Parts: sequence; structure tokens; C-alpha cells
Amino acid sequence: MNRIDFQPRLWKHGEGEINYGDMIKERVYKYYWEDDINCATTVLKILAEIFDLELTSQVTDSAIGLHGAGKFGAQCGLVEGSLMFIGIWGKKKGYDVNRIVDLCYRFADDFQKNFGSLVCRDLRPQGFSPDNPPHLCEEITIKAVEFTAGYIANGYLISTSRGKSF
Repeated sequence: MNRIDFQPRLWKHGEGEINYGDMIKERVYKYYWEDDINCATTVLKILAEIFDLELTSQVTDSAIGLHGAGKFGAQCGLVEGSLMFIGIWGKKKGYDVNRIVDLCYRFADDFQKNFGSLVCRDLRPQGFSPDNPPHLCEEITIKAVEFTAGYIANGYLISTSRGKSF
């Protein structure tokens, strides 16, 4: 497997640099333990804050059942929330639909290379049993948000796409 290593904790922002690592951990904790929201919504909200994008309640409401397809264990909500954000971000950047679709493809491919799967039941093999402690995915959520934010901030969605130049 060709693993991609991103270290997105320190990013250029305006005139200086910002360390988002602590903020990401704090937000994941808050959204999981205090607000009790799912992984897809958590990813969306944190990325929107980092990249200064406003999310409407309709957008966040659309992510309500996206934690493994409503706990079915299908596509991971960390991927789904990231892909939703890439679509919103891409439209704000003025990208056309084909480019956004291509960026989503590339992101999914790189996420799979980095995490080993796009599927919730693979990333969370213990499933969604009532006996599980809450928020088993807290650590992987932090890593996935860092991965996605670093992926975007470091220009991996800007430069090239499956061999094509933008």
C-alpha cells in the first residue's frame, strides 16, 4: 500500500502560521462528548471552521445519517463528511462539477491509501453494538480531520488530478 504521510498541524494562514492540531482535538471532543454529533457532521463543522466557510443547518442536517450509512457499516462518515466539504469548498473556489468529482475521486483514493479503507466496518471493526463505549472513533476522527485539512491546505486538491493539470 502506498501510504501518504501528511503533517498538517502547522499551516500558513495569512501572514503567519497556525497550529490546528489542538483545535482539532478540542472540537472533536466537544462535538462527540458535549454535542453528541456524528463523525460526518464533526468533520464538516471543523473543516468549515478551519477554511472559514459557512455551513447552513440544511447542510449539517444532511449529514445526520452519514455515520457508516446510519450505523450500517458502509462508507465511513469521515470520508462522507470530507467529500461533502470538498464539494462545498470546490464550488466556492469556482471549480466546475467535473473538477470537483475528480478531486473527490483523488481524495478517496488517497484516504484509502492512508487509512486502509473507505468503509466504516473496516475502520471500526467492532461495529455499532450497544455494548460499545461511546465515541470509539474519536482518535481516527482526529487523524482523518488532520489528514483532510492538511490535504486541502497543502494544495493536494489544487495542483493535479489523475495526471491532468489544472
